[in-house]
Amino acid sequence: MMITKLDQMFDVLKSAKKKRLVAAYANDEHTISAVNMAIEMGIVEGTLVGDEKEIHKICLAHGIDASKMTIVHEPDEMKATMKAVELINNGQGNLLMKGLVSTDKYMKAILDKERGLMNKGAVLSHVTVMENPNYHKLLVVGDVAILPAPELPEKIAITNYLIHTAHALGIEKPKVAIIAASEQVSPKMQACVDAAIISKMADRGQVKGAWVDGPLALDVAIDKESADIKKVTGPVAGDADCLVFPNIEAGNVFYKTNTKLAAGEQGAFVVGARVPAVLSSRGDSTKTKLYSIALAALTAP
Repeated sequence: MMITKLDQMFDVLKSAKKKRLVAAYANDEHTISAVNMAIEMGIVEGTLVGDEKEIHKICLAHGIDASKMTIVHEPDEMKATMKAVELINNGQGNLLMKGLVSTDKYMKAILDKERGLMNKGAVLSHVTVMENPNYHKLLVVGDVAILPAPELPEKIAITNYLIHTAHALGIEKPKVAIIAASEQVSPKMQACVDAAIISKMADRGQVKGAWVDGPLALDVAIDKESADIKKVTGPVAGDADCLVFPNIEAGNVFYKTNTKLAAGEQGAFVVGARVPAVLSSRGDSTKTKLYSIALAALTAP
């Protein structure tokens, strides 16, 4: 089944074998409620690592049945986060979620060379799946949050992460646009050079499972009329499933424009570790939290 709307992920996950989410330092209502909702919807099983007494207190205050979740007692923030990672490494979880732990400690646990979740040479990145009312299908984009100025090897990794996510959404052969300021190959613009290299790598089978084209300006990538006017042809032009941005500024501005001016919905997660990791914030809507958990569950091993 090809997923064309974010909420369709829930139906797919309900009928699939349940993945187990492990929440790191889950001492807050924000995390516990999100995990509880995901469990009630039948999309994951849940483990909360944190202060057991505090977790039970929060559950009681908000009418949440704590017995639906496995609770692992560890009251220390960093130790709880490392314990969550340990559970994943021991095969007791398929995806990780940030709880009350600070983002820097959460990332530190994932990146820990001895006890973390990274394989040698892996690149940590961020994938967002957007549903924009002004576009005819989902958009899988990166990187908008982790890699400030990705160089060519990192852009290749981002491209592969987007392709993998698109496959998990049921898109058999996604159309990937490597974004730059222009669709012309300008040697003076590194984004254009990198895009041309990745596009040629895909032509020669070094990037697999997708149509890849670049450099493409954003209008040419997502608007068929613009592509026709500029006489840019090929399967990707005007119909992209995936957008690889040249840097974090371009990606982040696009992400926030989608949410703040276009009433778009999205889910997002961190990729590159052994399992997907949800990095939600208090400001995320309930839908965003659930979409992010669903995305991580959909792509989890």
